[in-house]
Amino acid sequence: MADVATAPNPQQQVPLDTIPISPADGKNSSTDDASAPTSAPTTSDESQIRTVFDDPNNFNVKHPLMNTWTLWFTKPPSGKGDNWNELLKEVISFDSVEEFWGIYNNITPTSDLALKSDYHLFKKGVRPEWEDSQNKHGGKWAFQFKEKKAVNIDALWLHVMLAAIGENLEDEDDNEVMGVVVNVRRGFYRIGLWTRTVGKALPGDAGKGRTFEQGKETLMKIGRRFKAALQLKDNEMVEFSGHTDAAHAGSTRAKAKLTV
Repeated sequence: MADVATAPNPQQQVPLDTIPISPADGKNSSTDDASAPTSAPTTSDESQIRTVFDDPNNFNVKHPLMNTWTLWFTKPPSGKGDNWNELLKEVISFDSVEEFWGIYNNITPTSDLALKSDYHLFKKGVRPEWEDSQNKHGGKWAFQFKEKKAVNIDALWLHVMLAAIGENLEDEDDNEVMGVVVNVRRGFYRIGLWTRTVGKALPGDAGKGRTFEQGKETLMKIGRRFKAALQLKDNEMVEFSGHTDAAHAGSTRAKAKLTV
């Protein structure tokens, strides 16, 4: 699991295209060379190693994530028949701790988004859509926070994003987590976690020999970790439903297959 460190918040927001998401001197050893050091080695050159935590503007080492992630944003509909593709916008992709914090600290907090807005954080190459080939056989865990004023949605969304990019929501060989999403609605906030399957092995997974019961237990394990990231009480249930069921129901609130 990746160790996702915490960086200090900047004094003010800046345009995304000015964020120093790559080393200032053009060296990107941590992503170009998987064996490159991600922390200062104990050599005579130790003083030359600079991370974003040592020097936010002139660092030369990044801390790579296990996957590249893409942030998406859904803007509120105008009420004039907008289709989903027009509302869904790809924002930026990143593959290091430094890039994540540079982006996170310079986008609008969830609590300040307009109603019917969404943030989606998905593995690169996966669109946050039911129809995407990597999502169509899957489902999602979700929880609605109905007392909006009593919830620190910014902190909760941050916890879930860190759990996702830090690979803490699943084990290395599970290959289930596709992304996480937060929805801003009039009566609630909802945070969801999308999975690749609903427990059933897909055709390409035949060699792994995972039974449906094993797949179900994997989803339950992910659900428990997701619930922990949301800091929910034991009596507060997160629900899992399949994308196909949601599509047939014409709603994101399809009947739950699993709860935890």
